[in-house]
Amino acid sequence: MTSELVVTDTERTLALDRAINSLRVDDPVHSASVALMGWQKPVFAALAVALIGSAVWQPVGTAVALVALSVLGYLLTLCDRVLIFRRGLASRPITIADDEARAIPDAELPPYTILVPAFHEPEVVGNLIRAMAALEYPPDRLQVLLLLEADDEATIAAACATTGSDAITIVAVPPAQPRTKPKACNYGLHFSDGDIVTIYDAEDLPEPLQLRRVVAAFGQLPEDVACVQAKLAYRNERQNLLTAWFTAEYALWFGYLLPGMMARNSPIPLGGTSNHLRREVLRRIGGWDPFNVTEDADLGLRLAGYGYRTAVVDSVTLEEANSDLVNWVRQRSRWYKGYLQTWLVHIRRPGLLLKALGLRNFIRYHLVWAGTPLIALVNLIFWLVTALWLLGHPAAVTAVFPWYVYFPALFSMVIGNFTAIYMGMVALREDDRADLMYAALIVPLYWVLMSVAAAKGIYQLIRQASYWEKTFHGLDIQPHDGEAEAELASSA
Repeated sequence: MTSELVVTDTERTLALDRAINSLRVDDPVHSASVALMGWQKPVFAALAVALIGSAVWQPVGTAVALVALSVLGYLLTLCDRVLIFRRGLASRPITIADDEARAIPDAELPPYTILVPAFHEPEVVGNLIRAMAALEYPPDRLQVLLLLEADDEATIAAACATTGSDAITIVAVPPAQPRTKPKACNYGLHFSDGDIVTIYDAEDLPEPLQLRRVVAAFGQLPEDVACVQAKLAYRNERQNLLTAWFTAEYALWFGYLLPGMMARNSPIPLGGTSNHLRREVLRRIGGWDPFNVTEDADLGLRLAGYGYRTAVVDSVTLEEANSDLVNWVRQRSRWYKGYLQTWLVHIRRPGLLLKALGLRNFIRYHLVWAGTPLIALVNLIFWLVTALWLLGHPAAVTAVFPWYVYFPALFSMVIGNFTAIYMGMVALREDDRADLMYAALIVPLYWVLMSVAAAKGIYQLIRQASYWEKTFHGLDIQPHDGEAEAELASSA
């Protein structure tokens, strides 16, 4: 039976204040509460003025320079992704066998805290209760904090009415701005007592041995590994074309790109769920940034900046792939906005970041955190240019593609697109997902959706940087009893 955490007014006020203000008071340079800080405002303003002036004075020359810069970004990103993928093929996630995970005596397992933030999600609370009850971890060493907004009466009522796990405690988060997932997690962290802390979304289905595998992995890894990221996959991959694309994307990302980054000791953009962290390290670096809408990607970079590393373990958490187009754009635009937020925050002290990451990872930081959303946006612009060419205005296009720009751009278009499609197909083949191969073959249509989401995300970054656009869950075709568990077992 779920219970509700009882706290005093004083403790509630203190926890909420720390949840919102801890990072921006103790370490304001790493907080996204202010979009631009210090030198950033005058420098970005000067660049904007210079760009506008150059466009007025030399419009063609300015266009050529911008196209050349974009093509360079494409080529660098392509080369970097190929290097990461190649390394990922040879460096798979850490594997902990079932027997090895179960061999750890219960008395030697550390206290574990699971944070489950949810907002307006009464329809998936039942799945959460069943998933937590299925975890193979001693209940007396497991703390599950269900973080619900105090004014979310529907979800609180659904949680209170659900039975299935005595380890689940409802934590009512006082309503306050910003209304973000990381703020709720910081509030829950204040009441946590586990040596290891992880986050699950309310609709997640982690494989039952995941916590034990993580404990075993931490026991094998050096002390500077502060986070172990589990793999994320989707349980409704065949619901429609959008979920198939999403599943193929995650197969590549968590199966090969993240392990490739791990092998190169690169900072890892953590997944929004199933990242398992040493609590003492998490508190030492200030917890999550409540003003950053991709708190996971920010935390992965902040860990690297403090000298900590992240590992990837071969354990699967099944999630719900977004099956609704509008809902998907809302989610993806928030991700793109958060990547740029994170890039703007961590570039504030470029010299210190370069020293902490090293030159290779410093370049990768720009290509991943800034390049991912910007290239998605630039794709849209280049497609419009291509359409202009096809509609009968080749002279205008030729003017901004002199030969020294045209041939690298042609190489990037032909080889780059083929390489991206090929990597997706390899990831699906290695995961024995031939049934989704059609999605990898027509993935350029998915890129169009990404471009739309990037444009929206960049617009929102200017207008509402810390606004958390809600992603609705429970839209998938719910599995019958036992089907999800069977699929999870086959994925593990």
